[in-house]
Amino acid sequence: MTTTYRILQAVWAIESPEIFLETLRDIADHTRTRIVCFNADSMAGTGHVRAAIHHAWRSWSSGNAISNSFEMEALLYAAGSRQCQEASAFGIHAGYNRCYIVLCPASDDAQSALAVHVRFVDEDWERTSPEKQDVLCRLFGITDAELAVTGHARLKELVEERVALLDVYR
Repeated sequence: MTTTYRILQAVWAIESPEIFLETLRDIADHTRTRIVCFNADSMAGTGHVRAAIHHAWRSWSSGNAISNSFEMEALLYAAGSRQCQEASAFGIHAGYNRCYIVLCPASDDAQSALAVHVRFVDEDWERTSPEKQDVLCRLFGITDAELAVTGHARLKELVEERVALLDVYR
């Protein structure tokens, strides 16, 4: 990847995702950065975030993107899917949000502007509870048979493999 980025953790509650996305676009335009929000409840940790950003950046910068925006491209890779409807589960939603926010390139100005709308946190979102394991297996079609072979400890690797496989399934 030829540009730097910063991964932050944030929480907030919103009534309208559309209005919040417009706010994000305004901040992004003003600070000349891209802002991608990944629903932490659908993500297998920061490795998953990094993989999605890396693959989206490579696809976007080579002119081979599936979507019309880098942000949606990153969500498609996060979902390991070419379907925007499936990728939407990996973005923001009405109600309470726990998200990884990626600033690409890293921008103190963008982070400061976002701080008006979200609360940045420093929490351990890397642990994978049994409930989250079930969610990840459902989202990525990971079977009990696969887990029996690889072990639950490698679930995050299986998710990141699904991200990389999107390039193959194009």
